[in-house]
Amino acid sequence: MTSPLIAGLSLIMLHGPGGQYLEINPEQISSVRIPRSNDHFPKGTRCILTMTNGKLNAVMETCEMVDQLIKQLPRDGETK
Repeated sequence: MTSPLIAGLSLIMLHGPGGQYLEINPEQISSVRIPRSNDHFPKGTRCILTMTNGKLNAVMETCEMVDQLIKQLPRDGETK
């Protein structure tokens, strides 16, 4: 039997700069930004996600793509 907490969790699938899959809970994203320079992030980083715990996730997708994925998810109380 699936827990209701897990059943209601919506994750977005992204890719780290090395091509690894990342399953991100969009409710834990506090900001999305384009890196100012690639000197501080791995090659292939196109967007930086700041999480609510203060940690950063570098992803290969553009910030526009990340925004689209988040907006496609159902909101609380909605079904798709």
